[in-house]
This record gives sequence, structure tokens and C-alpha cells, in this order.
Amino acid sequence: MSTPQTFSALQVMQDAPVIPVIVLNDVAHAVPMARALVAGGIRMLEVTLRTPQALACIEAIAREVPEAVVGAGTVRSRSDAQAAANAGALFAVSPGYTSAVGQACRDVGLALLPGVASGSEIMMAQEDGFTQLKFFPAMQAGGPAMLKAWSGPFFDVQFCPTGGVTLQNAPEFLALPNVVCVGGSWLVPTDAVAAGDWVRVTALAQATHALRKSASISA
Repeated sequence: MSTPQTFSALQVMQDAPVIPVIVLNDVAHAVPMARALVAGGIRMLEVTLRTPQALACIEAIAREVPEAVVGAGTVRSRSDAQAAANAGALFAVSPGYTSAVGQACRDVGLALLPGVASGSEIMMAQEDGFTQLKFFPAMQAGGPAMLKAWSGPFFDVQFCPTGGVTLQNAPEFLALPNVVCVGGSWLVPTDAVAAGDWVRVTALAQATHALRKSASISA
């Protein structure tokens, strides 16, 4: 039996300009949605643990879409981390940070993108060895201006802003030297998922690859 591939948080962030933030209410949507995103060049998929079906969706994607790298979002506890790993997740994303969650993800082999919204939270995460962080909720917590302010004291930290990030404002974030990628839910619109409009999901995924070019122009 082959050993599952492992990824660092930085590798997860560097794979594409956007990590889709996915909320699924129907397991039947998980595999076709994942295939649609992969077809558009997006393979790092964050399925949030916000619905009762989330773990089953992670399991289905991990089993049936080997080209995808599925992760669990909204990881808030040791039990969340363990359940995500058991379902086949290869990385975790948390809305905030505690040392307990950080250690739990290490214990079960999940790369973790911890959520931070303040300097103190960044320092707590750094103390535990995490330097690739999710800035959340990005727009509500200060947006690009906050990340610019942090670039001085936290020059050695890299961010994935998530929360209020859209196709329109993503280039402004991506133009910042301390931003590796962004997280966004716009790749998987609720109406497209409900209708099974996977062609639209693929098109939205493909469109994200132009964001780095837009970011370099706006920088």
C-alpha cells in the first residue's frame, strides 16, 4: 500500500492563486464539484466543517478524485482534526488559533493554515512554529491595509487572506509581497452547485489563473 502524499502549508498556498472555500450540503455534489475545480486547474480544495455532510464529502473526494488535494476548513478542535484526517484530508484550515489545535494537526499529520486577525494571534502561532497563516476575516479585519502594516513587524510571515475576498479585490491582496494566495467562496457559487452547473465552476476556476498577472500590474 502506497504512503499518502504529504504537503506543507506553504505548498498548499503556492499551488494556485486561490484556495476555494467550499460549503457542501449534499454528498452527491462533492465529487463532480471537485472534478470541475480540478479541470479548471484548482486542486487544493478546502471543504469547511460547517455542515453535517462535510466529512462524508471530504471522504468522497479523497477516494474518488485522486487529482485533488482535499483539506478541511473550520477546524476548531482536536476532534475536528482527527475526524478530518480519518476522512482523508491532507491539510486543515482554522478560523482562529490555539496551541491545542496546532498540536492536534501535527499529531495527525495535517498541514495547518491557522487563522489570525491580530498581531497577538500571529505571535502565538509563530511561537508554535507556524509562519504560513490565514488572515481571517480579511476584509472585516483590515483588508490589504492591515497586511501592509504587518509586513514590517511580521516580515517573515506569509498570508492567505480569506473572508470578503472576491474576484474583484483579489488582485489587490495578491499584489502584496506577504500574500501567497487568497481564499474565496466565489469559485463555488451556491446556485451553481445546487444546479450542478459544473461548467460554470470550471470556468470560474480557470479565471483565477489570470489573477497573478492582474496583481503584478496593480503592484
